[in-house]
Amino acid sequence: MLTEPEEIQQCFQKMEAALKNTKRLIVLTHDNPDPDAVSSAVTLAYLVNSKFKIPTAVKYSGIVGRAENRAMIRVLGLRVTPLKDSDFKRGVNFAVVDMQPGTGNNSLPKRQKAVIIIDHHPLRKTTKADFVDIRIDYGATATILTEYLLESGLEISSTLATALSYGISSETQDLGREAGEKDIQAYLALFPKSNKKLLASIEHPKLSRDYFITLNRALHHSFIYKNAIASSLGEIENPDFVAFIADFMLKVERINWSMCIGRTPEKIIVSVRTTNTKGDAGNFLRRLIGKKGTAGGHGMVGGGQIICETMEHELCTHIEEQLIRDFLIKLGYREPGDMTPLLTTEPIHT
Repeated sequence: MLTEPEEIQQCFQKMEAALKNTKRLIVLTHDNPDPDAVSSAVTLAYLVNSKFKIPTAVKYSGIVGRAENRAMIRVLGLRVTPLKDSDFKRGVNFAVVDMQPGTGNNSLPKRQKAVIIIDHHPLRKTTKADFVDIRIDYGATATILTEYLLESGLEISSTLATALSYGISSETQDLGREAGEKDIQAYLALFPKSNKKLLASIEHPKLSRDYFITLNRALHHSFIYKNAIASSLGEIENPDFVAFIADFMLKVERINWSMCIGRTPEKIIVSVRTTNTKGDAGNFLRRLIGKKGTAGGHGMVGGGQIICETMEHELCTHIEEQLIRDFLIKLGYREPGDMTPLLTTEPIHT
């Protein structure tokens, strides 16, 4: 059952109060946004623009890397543009979705306060805004925005329904990962209104050669120890591949934990995935990275980063190797032996 209409209307009232001095709003996603973030952002922009008559734009930093994510924006014609320095000017306020300020995965400056925060990740002690809606029992932020949209009285276009339904399904892996009853009900409410042909073209896009090159590298640089697999991509141009490979490697038989590491000129990026519903991957990765960087996530999904732009190559490599060893140690293997290459016929440690 979805949230009671009275609760949603109270949220609208609080949101309107939070926006009372806002002349223009920018809805900001986390860096390198995924479908959950994009669909949530465009829906919030539509609600604010239509319900409160405030001009609103959706912005992001980084890149939209995965083919599915680019296809979603392209085929649905979503108005999502890169954040610029000129966006930070007087009279412009910020809302953030699918993330919280200070997590290291977004480009909201410390000096810039968000007036609205909507997210499904665990509430951070530093998270403050005029309107905050954090629901950690939801599998996707898009589910929260779907509830708003259904109760808004506004027209639900096929474009928004398609974006939100894909946002929910991709974030929850077709309702199979951390999806609760609210996510299922939201998806079922959206699906009849969504464009099935466009949805199929988003889910099955053409793939670039870079995709296969990176996948080849991942396959040749993935190593298994008992129920864990670790992949090292080295230097990458597309940060989205780190999370993709972490997800992909969970498909290996007998594997319950997966970690992938990749490096951009600025950051070492780390993703952790688990099939354990009580794995608490976000906190697991936060403890793994420690003070070296920042991390977050939720039950079965974790993401983090370590700033490395001033480090020598050898130091970055050492940190990555240590992360993989600590990954195994924190899984309970106090003195892990050599890991077995994924692409080998040798027996795996059991």
